Amino acid sequence: MKENDFTREFGFGFQSIRDSLVHVAGCYHAWLGSFVLSQTASPLLTKETINDMQIEDIQRYFQQANIYVDTVFEQFTDKFDDIIEKEPSWKVGGGAVRKTPHQLLIHSITHEFHHKGQIVAMLRLLGYIPNNTDILGLPEKAFAIHK
Repeated sequence: MKENDFTREFGFGFQSIRDSLVHVAGCYHAWLGSFVLSQTASPLLTKETINDMQIEDIQRYFQQANIYVDTVFEQFTDKFDDIIEKEPSWKVGGGAVRKTPHQLLIHSITHEFHHKGQIVAMLRLLGYIPNNTDILGLPEKAFAIHK
């Protein structure tokens, strides 16, 4: 991909592929890393920080998001449907939110796939043909169970 295509702005979604990717990872950081796990009080990045991010920075942001997902599974296996009620650290003054780890994990995943569709549309508008990311489109050997 051409460097300027990564930050080219569109009239939908979070405007660019870069900003959309950061927004997707930020959802995991906010709802899982901050709200559920209380591991960060500042889960979201400033626009200035996002503007300086390179692909490697975004990959690290997603790697930390993956750690939050794993930790939610580890720590909440028997408490997946317990209500957590508190004010999100990134919305001070917005009031308390009542959600379960299960609800917030599912929200984060469906949120990601919503924006994945927008990113694919952006890539197509730029003339790129994205790889097929649907498991049904992968060769059988890519997801076969090994015995």
